[in-house]
Amino acid sequence: MRRKLAGILATAVISAFAAPALAHADTGSDSAPAATSRQDPLGDLITSALSGGALPGSVEFRMKATLYHAGAKGIRAFDSLGCKVAAMRTVAVDPRIIPRRTVIFIKETVGLPMPDGSKHDGYWYASDIGGAIKGLKLDLFSGFGAGSMRALGGLDLSSLSVSKVGEFKGCPPQ
Repeated sequence: MRRKLAGILATAVISAFAAPALAHADTGSDSAPAATSRQDPLGDLITSALSGGALPGSVEFRMKATLYHAGAKGIRAFDSLGCKVAAMRTVAVDPRIIPRRTVIFIKETVGLPMPDGSKHDGYWYASDIGGAIKGLKLDLFSGFGAGSMRALGGLDLSSLSVSKVGEFKGCPPQ
């Protein structure tokens, strides 16, 4: 047990230094957070774990996912919070499993291409819900138009590693 805990903590410390998106969690702002320096990643990690978030690298749920995009029948450009949906960031959840305004980490999405050409860091924002999203299921927003779903085409949607890592206030960053 001690060896397993030490391994998890070592992974968490390494992940904290390599995961700048944790700075997005709990910004207290209604707009996208400004870039922040990683002054105390270990402190951020401990705070996240104590506030109910998981340690990076730990898996809380194995979930199935579907994809959705703006322009599909019935899909609006706003989430259930009234915020603009953000490509490759907005995720619809069952709020009984993952509350809205939760920052989640999906390990399998790390490295996927983002609309701006950068690589995905694995962090998503639970700001939407849907009638078909029940239980251990997610709906990942890919962007605008059916072509946006190509970025997630190689992803195995039948089993994703999902961890709650924090909360956000206001709208998710765009």
